[in-house]
Amino acid sequence: MRTQNRIGLDTEASQIIAEKLNELLANYQVFYMNSRGFHWNIKGEDFFELHLKFEELYNDSLVKIDEIAERVLTLGFVPLHTYSDYSNVSKIGEAKNVTGGKEAITEILKGYEVLLPLERELLDLSGKSEDEGTNALMSDYIREQEKLVWMYSAYLGQ
Repeated sequence: MRTQNRIGLDTEASQIIAEKLNELLANYQVFYMNSRGFHWNIKGEDFFELHLKFEELYNDSLVKIDEIAERVLTLGFVPLHTYSDYSNVSKIGEAKNVTGGKEAITEILKGYEVLLPLERELLDLSGKSEDEGTNALMSDYIREQEKLVWMYSAYLGQ
């Protein structure tokens, strides 16, 4: 049996990383759908500002979903691709019928409480296995999201 995949990484380590990437993918899919729902359903005095902010958020999530799935493929594995898989794997819960800005932002912050630890775990795993492709993605995601956590928390006055 091959000990390295097609890109020269350890096959067993890559499988562990791919499984963790699939967990991240599932959580991102739910995070994306929540963000989309906030965009559609937001009401109140901050409508215009938050409507645009949530659109930015779901567009960014869509890009990350594609990057994560393609990284799983690059490692030689199959990305999750059914809603039942996403629902079964995701730790981020569905946020249904959220119309208030503060409630939506609180849900977004709860999503980051799931995404960031997963990304840090992947950063550690990919660093140990010299998987620079996954490592670079996670490093970028973490940097971006830490700033967003600060900004959304500031919006809530925290």
